[in-house]
Amino acid sequence: MSHPDRFAPPGGVSRNAVIVGSVVALHVAGIWALQSGLVRKAAEVIVPAELLSEFIAPPAPPKVTPPPPAPPLPPKPAPKAAPRPAPMPVAIADPTPAPNAPTGITTPQPPAPPIEAPVAPPAPAPAPPAPPAPPKIELPSSDAAYLNNPKPSYPAISKRMGEQGKVVLRVLIGTDGVPQKVEVNKSSGFDRLDRQAQDAVMRWRFVPGKRNGVPEAMWNLVPVNFVLE
Repeated sequence: MSHPDRFAPPGGVSRNAVIVGSVVALHVAGIWALQSGLVRKAAEVIVPAELLSEFIAPPAPPKVTPPPPAPPLPPKPAPKAAPRPAPMPVAIADPTPAPNAPTGITTPQPPAPPIEAPVAPPAPAPAPPAPPAPPKIELPSSDAAYLNNPKPSYPAISKRMGEQGKVVLRVLIGTDGVPQKVEVNKSSGFDRLDRQAQDAVMRWRFVPGKRNGVPEAMWNLVPVNFVLE
């Protein structure tokens, strides 16, 4: 019967330990290879980015040097004062007259005549007041139809004797239209015809005369004709 320790390597290390150590070494090598590859790729990615940022960055603006200040202007010389003119000689009046100076009499100037103030023209006379309007007068009338005044009757004896003519009577008519007085203004030439006309007109009625629309007693001329037919 074989013993397991027969296959163990010399030095006292077991087979299992060798296997475990080999597996660990392989893992460590794989991890190292993986890490080294990732680091190289990261370096390849980062380095171009830095170069790109340096390439895109704008150049710095050039420095502008301010121009040197202008030198100050020299001060202007003060204007020279103009020379003063020499004083003119002043004449001094001598109170003593010359021996051959003519003497005369000073005549005072007559006063100017007084200036008369201009006389204002007289004010125009005020215009006379306008005359009052004449009163509106309406004469009495006997022609109104409603008066019914009859014609004077012709005297029979005057007809037989052929008496005819025109009588003009002057009649005073009151405010009530009634005749107050009748006078013969122009005779017909026959006394009988004149009296017949007076008697007839005294019985008439009239439209009274008016002054500015107010009834007023007035005289009126009334003609009466006597004509034979």
